[in-house]
Amino acid sequence: MSIIPVGEHTWAAVTATSTYLFGVETDGEDTRVVQWYWGPRLPEAALAEAARFRTPRSGSSFLDPRATDELLPVDGGRRSGLPSLQATYEGGVRSVELAFTEAVPGPGEIELVLRDKTYGLRVGLHVRCAEDTDVVERWVTVANEGTAAVRFGRLDSGSWIVPEQRAYRYTAVYGGWARETQLQRAELPVGETTFTSRTGTTGHRANPWIMIDAGDATEESGEVWTVALAWSGSWRLTAQHLPEGDVTVTAGFGHDGPSWHLAPGESLRTPAVLGLYSDGGYGAASRAWHHHVRRHVLPTPEEDRPVLYNSWEATGFDVTEAGQLELAGKAAALGVELFVVDDGWFGARDCDSRGLGDWWPNPARFPDGLTRLFTEVRALGMTAGLWVEPEMVNPDSDLYRSRPDWVLHYPDRRRDTMRNQLVLNFARDDVRAWATGWLDGLVREYGLAYLKWDMNRNFSQAGWPDAGDRADMLWIEHTRGVYDVMDELRRRNPGLRIESCSGGGGRVDLGVLRRTDLVWTSDNTDARDRQAIQHGFSYLYPANVMSAWATDSPNPHTRREVPLRYRFHVAMAGTLGIGGDLTRWSAEELAEARDLVAAYKAIRPVVQRGRLHRLAGVPGRAASAVQYVLDDRVVVLAYNPFSLDKRTPGRLRLAGLDPQAVYEVVTSEAAATAPEGSRWHGRTLMSLGLILPTWSPDGPDYRSELLELRRVEAS
Repeated sequence: MSIIPVGEHTWAAVTATSTYLFGVETDGEDTRVVQWYWGPRLPEAALAEAARFRTPRSGSSFLDPRATDELLPVDGGRRSGLPSLQATYEGGVRSVELAFTEAVPGPGEIELVLRDKTYGLRVGLHVRCAEDTDVVERWVTVANEGTAAVRFGRLDSGSWIVPEQRAYRYTAVYGGWARETQLQRAELPVGETTFTSRTGTTGHRANPWIMIDAGDATEESGEVWTVALAWSGSWRLTAQHLPEGDVTVTAGFGHDGPSWHLAPGESLRTPAVLGLYSDGGYGAASRAWHHHVRRHVLPTPEEDRPVLYNSWEATGFDVTEAGQLELAGKAAALGVELFVVDDGWFGARDCDSRGLGDWWPNPARFPDGLTRLFTEVRALGMTAGLWVEPEMVNPDSDLYRSRPDWVLHYPDRRRDTMRNQLVLNFARDDVRAWATGWLDGLVREYGLAYLKWDMNRNFSQAGWPDAGDRADMLWIEHTRGVYDVMDELRRRNPGLRIESCSGGGGRVDLGVLRRTDLVWTSDNTDARDRQAIQHGFSYLYPANVMSAWATDSPNPHTRREVPLRYRFHVAMAGTLGIGGDLTRWSAEELAEARDLVAAYKAIRPVVQRGRLHRLAGVPGRAASAVQYVLDDRVVVLAYNPFSLDKRTPGRLRLAGLDPQAVYEVVTSEAAATAPEGSRWHGRTLMSLGLILPTWSPDGPDYRSELLELRRVEAS
């Protein structure tokens, strides 16, 4: 809906299903902006009474409980709790005292302005919501209007208050390289629970979102509150559970250590932190996030993502024109639409220790550049793409030998490599100009439709000697520099599409998705492992941004052998890609792959734009299924990795259908009770379900199937 006023100095962000109520409270000389309510949508007549509601607080003289309901609790006054804003003024003064001065409305948003008049600090609290989403978006702007510098030790985008519950449970993801987005769910302990990345990117170990419920939510029922940060650099999210029962979540860029220097006249805007309330369980919360990402985050949400082939697992660094052409021919025969040449095409890059930073075709491997290769790729009916890693450099490269000052470093300190790489400082204007120039040149010269933008090294020894007091700003400005280059590339080349990659799923968040079209979910392409990774990924991010490949068996990472059909069915749950060595696939495998690619293209709009339902089971460890619904079409992908599981579900119950409508089975690969052409009422499919041979306890490991239905009679 929009932001509407509710009496004096009180406002409500009203969405289709929720209300977020906030306003200004004055207590003597102390002014606070507080959250009155966040939950199911209230009638407009009830908003004023909700703003008058007060929760009884502890009478302890050792605690000032009021800061727990602030939109931006500061380090100052009588507050001793977790601050979202810490500032140090001239002379070492660390107590922030803000007074409300004005409200500045805008289309679908409002800014509440507070000032610390003694030191000239202006703080803007921004709240925005769109007409067609249940997400409320917040951010903070600070401006130094004083005469001396201000330094921020913490500058979060905002704090959210979860309404009082009888218990609190959190859901989040954890992981590492090749095991990203592993779901975790547990009681929220009393104290402060912090998720963070100190790597300079979103990171593999956590992702910047959290869901909180009362311990009774299920996939399809119960109240769930989500907070997510739209930022691709280092970040921190802290859920605070006080002994008195209050729960708050504050999130923002940065981590312990760096601080942000603001000189007189300078300003700083934080990334957005977004909140969403749902009363339909984790599934409804995920579907609401997917809808928001498609409508308000992605640059090309309605496009069908092409089936791609990537050469990395087939060739490694052994990239030649002849070898790539052979792979391109086989990929085109499978129905692939986009051919991507991965690492090893440039400079002296025949291993991971040299050439990174020298972005021109290797003259021995491509004597005439990449023109002939990509001309042939397009003649085969595919578009062309390249792997790049613009933020990195090998010390053994022409670039580093000529510009050693461009990397993150401190004077008189070692420059330790990781993966034989150093990090280029994208906070520098000259580095960004260099990157934009050669990237734009590659796209234009070779007619590229696609870049896989990788980033394979964490920040370390992260100095910026030329920046003086602003050196720590590189933790912010590097990420913004990456955003700027991506945005400029897309402005110059409207047809260009970009995939975000960082050692697999190390840069996945709502910030990078504003300028990329999909993300590389994990370097682990093992189908069974990918099921768990994709399951956690789906809690916030939609299927059309989830790049998923079918690769070789045994898998190059795990050495696990999995049937081709199962590998494809797992990858078909997102944006399908192929990454195996097609020169080693048998004629039978190639024929089966061709049929599976065709099957994916037929269901692609439903998978990539449909409403997701996670139906049953623990993916990768037991019988499970995912379902997508788009208009009258329903697609189900069912899996059973282990025949030894004798407790598989007997029936597959669908979800999200019209209970009164009739659905006809269009595609049924093996469903005993659902032959093609059979018809079923939606209520029967949701209440009784179907018997799947895939879920039978008798049979081989790694069985899977695809089922498609269409609504043929409406209610």
